[in-house]
Amino acid sequence: MPDPRYTRLAETLIRYSCEVQPGETVLIEAIDIPHAFTKELVRVCADAGGRPLVMLKSNEINRALMLHGTAEQWDTIARVEKEQMQSAQCYIGLRGNPNISEISDVPSDKQKLYEQSVWNKVHRDIRINKTRWVVLRWPTPSMAQMAETSTEAFEDFYFNVCTLDYARMSRAMEPLKELMERTDRVRILGPRDTDLSFSIKGIPAKLCDGHRNIPDGEVFTAPVKTSVNGVIHYNCETVYRGVTHTDVRLTFKDGKIVAATSNNSHHLNEVFDTDEGARYVGEFAIGFNPWCVRPMKDILFDEKIAGSIHFTPGQCYEETENGNRSAVHWDLVLRQDPAVGGGELYFDGRLIRKDGLFVLPELAGLNPENLR
Repeated sequence: MPDPRYTRLAETLIRYSCEVQPGETVLIEAIDIPHAFTKELVRVCADAGGRPLVMLKSNEINRALMLHGTAEQWDTIARVEKEQMQSAQCYIGLRGNPNISEISDVPSDKQKLYEQSVWNKVHRDIRINKTRWVVLRWPTPSMAQMAETSTEAFEDFYFNVCTLDYARMSRAMEPLKELMERTDRVRILGPRDTDLSFSIKGIPAKLCDGHRNIPDGEVFTAPVKTSVNGVIHYNCETVYRGVTHTDVRLTFKDGKIVAATSNNSHHLNEVFDTDEGARYVGEFAIGFNPWCVRPMKDILFDEKIAGSIHFTPGQCYEETENGNRSAVHWDLVLRQDPAVGGGELYFDGRLIRKDGLFVLPELAGLNPENLR
């Protein structure tokens, strides 16, 4: 018998997140995932009338491909994976990671070959825009270590956060979406020296309610590309291309990052020099998952932290188009809860959230005590 938690998660992914219909092909990309869960996902998919198509992958093997890869090789891989993606109506990306630093020693130019081929041609151009998709991490001992918990305690947390009542959360998100779509000016204050202003006028807002990421819990839009001015001093550790960054501080002028520092400023600026769009922002989002309360260096969890925002250099999403194009999309997270010094979020001069809690009655349903 499968673990009942596996069945509950598989049902969430198939029947809620992807809403699989009879006869639809479901591409399951399982990277370092226990076969027991992948098998249960295949079973639940078939029970829903779907046609599961499975790719099994390994981060260690992907590292070897990156180290020894050529542009021609990655173009071939992209063609093969593009054919698979184009055949699917739904995509489920299961991403285990026994070692979060597995690709940290792969030269950046080698990593760019992957990003410019498979990521751009398969995921950005097809999967994100042309399938019903959901991606999620798998609870590994390395994730438990990052969260500073036992493996057992982390697994309990993981299955709680990944199988909460997303339909209920979705209903509570609608007033925030509507408010964001009526808003012009946004201002973000504190902690430390954060004081950032920008416009979101005319750009749609989108709900993240378990149909794209698991865990989920954010509403996102994008800034008007050249409207961003000021400083944002992030306070969550972040991993990009296998390298951990802390104390990331960005200064913007007319939308562009004109100064960038962290504990590894060289690598930080190397990423932002990938292309012109990497120094502009493609996403602004507000997080409120009640089970995500502190960072664990895994962006699918950290960007959902209750009382946080993320402000993302790089590529925008098609649904919230602001004209920015880049091979980079780096979600960087700022907490505004009391544990880190608080902060304020203003829409058109009106206080929306203070110290991580929404202050408007119509948004109170998104505060943690109302979502757990």
